[in-house]
Amino acid sequence: MILSSASPASVALTVAAATAYAVPAAGAGRLSEKAARAALLAAWVLHAGALAWSLLGDLPRFGFAPALSVTAWLVLTVYAVEQKFFPQLQARWALAGLGAAAVLLALAFPGAPLHAAASPWLPLHWALGIASYGLFAAAVVHAWLMTRAEGTIRHAAEPQAGLPLLTLERLTFRFATAGFVLLSATLLAGVFFSEVLYGRAWRWDHKTVFSVLSWAAFALLLVGRARFGWRGRKAVRAIYVGSLLLLLAYVGSRFVLEVILRRSP
Repeated sequence: MILSSASPASVALTVAAATAYAVPAAGAGRLSEKAARAALLAAWVLHAGALAWSLLGDLPRFGFAPALSVTAWLVLTVYAVEQKFFPQLQARWALAGLGAAAVLLALAFPGAPLHAAASPWLPLHWALGIASYGLFAAAVVHAWLMTRAEGTIRHAAEPQAGLPLLTLERLTFRFATAGFVLLSATLLAGVFFSEVLYGRAWRWDHKTVFSVLSWAAFALLLVGRARFGWRGRKAVRAIYVGSLLLLLAYVGSRFVLEVILRRSP
């Protein structure tokens, strides 16, 4: 639920960001390229402001919804950079809808207050984990685009302007590989520095189990790609499964605690 203590500035930034995202999402076929790009840029900036306010304000908070919001913002950042190199990349309307949903969800479920006594290294550990979320989410978006392009080819439909299938496949695996590296670093930090980060020894809880299962799924995917040339639907399924497991690790466990059990982690 939306906290009664939510500041007017936080609400204003969130509503403004969601509105700006809704412009290219709802008017995908009616807006000019320049207008849609300007609306998405404004939404991206406002989204960043809303995130900064929630994380750096008087009462910093974090939880499953802010994690999803940061992930969506990172995916949009990747998309903005990619468009500089691949102007024909077409995912603006879908990402704008994702951004609008994520920023509103973070306002509705802002999470638990961050502890002032937490280790100063904890934000770096979280940053690694959230960055891996963003890279894997980018891989999922590219896998979806790859599936759509493959379906167009298979059904001999009229080709649409967009990235070639092989380029999409190459980008998908680059994002998956980068996400795997960051996820590995996050898990290693948790194993060897858990007492420094969390004040307790490493333990096998739901978050840890799903994180390790996700790591294993992506490791299998990358080994299969290198040794056996996995591609196409098999690779896409592995990316979806690994990403779902990672989503269940932090976001899923925090959702259960915050929304279903109504307990602070």
